[in-house]
Amino acid sequence: MDQQKLALHETLETHEIINMKTVCLLRSKLMQGICFNNELKQLMQKDVQQSTEAINELLPFYKQSEILH
Repeated sequence: MDQQKLALHETLETHEIINMKTVCLLRSKLMQGICFNNELKQLMQKDVQQSTEAINELLPFYKQSEILH
């Protein structure tokens, strides 16, 4: 069974999205430690969860990259 691979530009775009989501995840996680507003803290926790889910959904596509094979 031949598995489809991402083209170079698709790999680059996937990489950029994963990087952006990782930065969002790290920023929200770090800001939670210095935030005193519980409502804002909950929003940041939701962002952490959503970013983690997005990264986990994108990783299988990134692993299909031509560059990685």
